[in-house]
Amino acid sequence: MSLLYPFRAVRPVPEKAAEVASPPYDVISTEEARQLAAGKPWSFLHVIRPEIDLPEGTDEHDEAVYAKGAENLQRFRESAVFVQDPEPALYVYRQQMGDHVQTGVFGCVPVAAYEDGRIVRHEKTRPDKEADRTRHILEQRAHAEPVMLTYPDQPAIDELVARITEEAPLYDFVADDGVRHTVWKVEDPSELLEAFRAVERLYVADGHHRCAAAARAAAVLREQEPPREGLAEYEIFPAVLFPMSQLQILPYHRIVRRLPMSPEEFLQALEARMKVERNVADPTPPAKGTVTLYLDGSWHRVGLPPTQRGTVADQLDVARLNEHILEPVLGITDPRTDPNLDFVGGIRGLHALKEMVDRGEAALAIAMYPTRIGELIAVSDAGLLMPPKSTWFEPKLRSGLLIHVFD
Repeated sequence: MSLLYPFRAVRPVPEKAAEVASPPYDVISTEEARQLAAGKPWSFLHVIRPEIDLPEGTDEHDEAVYAKGAENLQRFRESAVFVQDPEPALYVYRQQMGDHVQTGVFGCVPVAAYEDGRIVRHEKTRPDKEADRTRHILEQRAHAEPVMLTYPDQPAIDELVARITEEAPLYDFVADDGVRHTVWKVEDPSELLEAFRAVERLYVADGHHRCAAAARAAAVLREQEPPREGLAEYEIFPAVLFPMSQLQILPYHRIVRRLPMSPEEFLQALEARMKVERNVADPTPPAKGTVTLYLDGSWHRVGLPPTQRGTVADQLDVARLNEHILEPVLGITDPRTDPNLDFVGGIRGLHALKEMVDRGEAALAIAMYPTRIGELIAVSDAGLLMPPKSTWFEPKLRSGLLIHVFD
């Protein structure tokens, strides 16, 4: 079975693309979504964060939320703001964030490849988040947002993509965060489809819960709907496929809400276990194996000891942090569920960590060195999972530009 399929995208007309396109559902809160969508009736946040159209305080898992999302998507589709391509196509999607540029192929990938391991995951998903996205898929009969996948660089694909990007784009706009998004429609996808036959595996970069939800929704619909000829639309889901060399991973920082000891006692406990440089001027971790800590008004640099455990996943900085600081010193044994630990994406910057501690929202901030793409692939190929929140990919894909529907 192929790893890439064209699809008949539902999409905004070009003059409305910038107004429709929104951040993905999982990088903003309900309140942030409400603010971003204020005065913007065509923002795709009305589909992926539909609780913003219900009374404040409505639980995002309320029955009314799922119904509202489906209603809003149907309203969008019936408006003059959206069209559906008459024939299946592929698309090329380029993002430019400052000096960083990444260009991927936007199409659909098969649920079967996720189920049989040809789409390789590196993160454990939460059942509650899977269930939430599955419900939205089933109610809307659509995959509203793409996932980000990556593959080993292929010169033949690069050449085809470069040729396509010389043509006039379908969309080209700068979002409110300063990232430029450009999309080209590939009317004849045959050459790209043939080139992707050389790709044996795809790796999940961003969107583990959306992948899992697509698989869960397909399992439900296989039971509910009669068999049909050909591949049902719910058996594929949308993704942007980027070559590995182009992806940018930012660090995923940690904050600890409260310390079980005084700041001085905490630092002394670390000094008994590892090298600590107090009161450093530069808060940025300089290399793998180093973290910086902000507490009690000062930054401190800490060298993480080597792991005493055996796998490639244990060698990650986030795993070594768990092994040498979070577990033995702070008593945080399950980073996935402990309410004393929270995570801050690297796009927010180190100043955000400092401000959270200075405001009293946290007692300790931990700045991480970013995980490398080679580490992600090594863990994935070993069939292992990374600790939670190990990678923050940036820029994020915009939602609402190319929607995959089941009819």
